[in-house]
Amino acid sequence: MSSASPDPAVRWRVVGDARAPGTAAGPPSADRLVIVELGADGAVLARRELPASELPAFVDAQESARAGDGAPGSAAPARWVWHDTASRAPALLAAGVRVARCHDLRLCRAILRHSALVTDRAAFAAAPEWDALAPEPPAPAPAAPPVPSEPTLFDDLLGAAAFGGTASGGTASAGTASAGTASGVPVSGLQASGTVAPGDPGAGVRAAPGTAVGAEPATAPEAPSASASPGAPGAPGAPGAPGAPGAPAAPGAPAAPEALAAHRALPASEAGETAGVTGIAAALDEFARQRAALAAASDPARLSLLLAAESAGALVAAELTAAGVPWDAAEHDRILAAALGPRPAPGERPAKLVELATTVRRELGDPAASLDSPPKLLRALRAAGIEAVSTSRWELEEVEHPAIGPLLHYKKLMRLLTANGWSWLDDWVHEGRYRPVYLPGGVVTGRWASSGGGALQIPRTLRPALRADPGWLLVSADVAQLEPRVLAAMAGDRAMAAAGTGRDLYAGIVESGAVATRQEAKIAVLGAMYGATTGDSGRLVPRLRRAFPAAMRLVDEAAETGERGGVVSTLLGRSSPPPDEAWRAVQAAASLPGASRRDEERARRAARDRGRFTRNFVVQGTAAEWALAWLAELRLRLSGFAPVTGDRSAPASGPVFAHAPHLAFFLHDEVIVHAPAADAEAVAGVVRASAAAAGRLLFGDAPVEFPLDIAIAERAEKH
Repeated sequence: MSSASPDPAVRWRVVGDARAPGTAAGPPSADRLVIVELGADGAVLARRELPASELPAFVDAQESARAGDGAPGSAAPARWVWHDTASRAPALLAAGVRVARCHDLRLCRAILRHSALVTDRAAFAAAPEWDALAPEPPAPAPAAPPVPSEPTLFDDLLGAAAFGGTASGGTASAGTASAGTASGVPVSGLQASGTVAPGDPGAGVRAAPGTAVGAEPATAPEAPSASASPGAPGAPGAPGAPGAPGAPAAPGAPAAPEALAAHRALPASEAGETAGVTGIAAALDEFARQRAALAAASDPARLSLLLAAESAGALVAAELTAAGVPWDAAEHDRILAAALGPRPAPGERPAKLVELATTVRRELGDPAASLDSPPKLLRALRAAGIEAVSTSRWELEEVEHPAIGPLLHYKKLMRLLTANGWSWLDDWVHEGRYRPVYLPGGVVTGRWASSGGGALQIPRTLRPALRADPGWLLVSADVAQLEPRVLAAMAGDRAMAAAGTGRDLYAGIVESGAVATRQEAKIAVLGAMYGATTGDSGRLVPRLRRAFPAAMRLVDEAAETGERGGVVSTLLGRSSPPPDEAWRAVQAAASLPGASRRDEERARRAARDRGRFTRNFVVQGTAAEWALAWLAELRLRLSGFAPVTGDRSAPASGPVFAHAPHLAFFLHDEVIVHAPAADAEAVAGVVRASAAAAGRLLFGDAPVEFPLDIAIAERAEKH
């Protein structure tokens, strides 16, 4: 059924469910799959059908042949296209099969249908069933090694295409920080030629060939203006802007993929099938929509890179779940017992909680006080003469009363018990592994979320339970001040970049004379990124505007755009959602002739709130893109380690990861790699090199460092 030598002309392999045998209509069948091979122009090169149980063997044959043919200068491997990596990848990983690249239709659609770089998003309204598939989002160093010449993860996306986009009309263009500045955006992990340093007036933003993420021509992370609102001069989709109706195509933009229509050459039993999103026709239709939207985008190269990075993140997320976090259940139990007392019988509370509750009630003079219901607790506090407005720790810490100390301790231990107590241990840790479920792009800024197990909220108290297998070590790395460094790079702010060169960024800000202490520097920077205008932040942020005008201008302009109801975008093109109808109604009410002062104040408050959101969106979202590039590059480099054998393996990590270093944990700006002890130092070097590559991918030659705090140990303790 499959050839051991893949056709080099194949650019994509689209996977979808086939129809049930003998049916001409109705939903597709998950028992059989169809794989359609497409060329670079979208033309169908081959179509094959096979039982779903044979997919791992087929994928393994294609991936193994690709790896065997991966000589320097060879064509980039075909990319697997499917409706949802979280649905397709687990069966492959369980069978010991791993893919190098994919295009996740669900995740990429979520980006494209909102990105300001996409000039015509109307086509996505034709298939609303795809939107129902998306998860509900929660609220809102050392030099790199020599540049390799072999193909890397993003080669097929970027090629030699230029990244268009220079500042115009005082509005930050995609990938630039402020009017008249730009930063280079070459590819990760590899050749960084053709870039420009930030702060060069009028400089363009270009990409170099050879990257680690491996974007398709015209597929990348969003890179519209960091503060441009729709219709503003230089903003994506504005009159005369690249990709706007009647405007010339952006540099490097591919022609509209008319050949994508060739996928219609399907058997009559499959043509026109629309039920669900798992079927092959639905996958081909959606892929055609996405490719067409990408081809017509104002900056297809950036957007291609974003889509590739997001899809690579989906592979990493599935692999993290498959490998699991090495977890010492006995140590977890010991930590719980030390904090809470011995494990209680079912239905009972730990002894320490009972003791603290008794103390709190005695000090309040209320033996029946409810400590777990905020409204009831608030009434009990007020009855005891404590004039609290809420039961938040921040407020209670300011209260002097003998009940407050034990109450805060009670609340802390109750959080430990309910979030990561013995029930959590029973539910989530099995055979020495904790396997959380990650949701790439689960937050509107592009940050990850988790759907269970609290992977993104493991308390420091429990970090000693993260323990490597015998003969293995944990290589833990986190980035120092990621978001402020991303802001400096985006803005092309040389002064802010210099403050973080070779040192702690906050210490560098102190040395610049902008503020007096490191704590003041941290308060000022966080206040600038999150829009704090009162207290210490309100006093210190103006000092940053004088010391680092480019960085502050970027976030200030993003806030102003949000306050006007505009949309902002990250460096690579992920755009913020527009304001909802309720927000617009509040603004409209304040503009009416008979509007009251209360109406006007409500409108101003709502505008400020949205401004704070957009202010942070551009920085947090771009930092998430940097993290995706780091993960993708690290995943690629780790795959090059020689496997270990015999009793040196880690079988609990599963068939794909039992014999080689692999990613085990990710949290926004931190990764943990589980590695054989003999490889640990080399892995640490790869982690550093991958971070440097991610910086080059997004920011070119920008003089901004992304230093890592790396620890190699049996346990992932944080001090």
